[in-house]
Amino acid sequence: MIKVVRGNPTPEELAAALAVVRARAATAAAEPSGAETPRDAWSDPSRVAAARLPQPGPTAWGRTYWPS
Repeated sequence: MIKVVRGNPTPEELAAALAVVRARAATAAAEPSGAETPRDAWSDPSRVAAARLPQPGPTAWGRTYWPS
């Protein structure tokens, strides 16, 4: 059920909003249930560690995540 909480939309605006909701629901239903969502590049841990490996030393533990 869709309820208009505020404003006075025209029938065309309601139809457009309903079309978007139905399209998103159809897309979500078509996806396999076990599919993983793609990761964004900024949250990929391999991009941080790919620059270079830390050199041994007393501060190496800090460079394992934040390479300089």
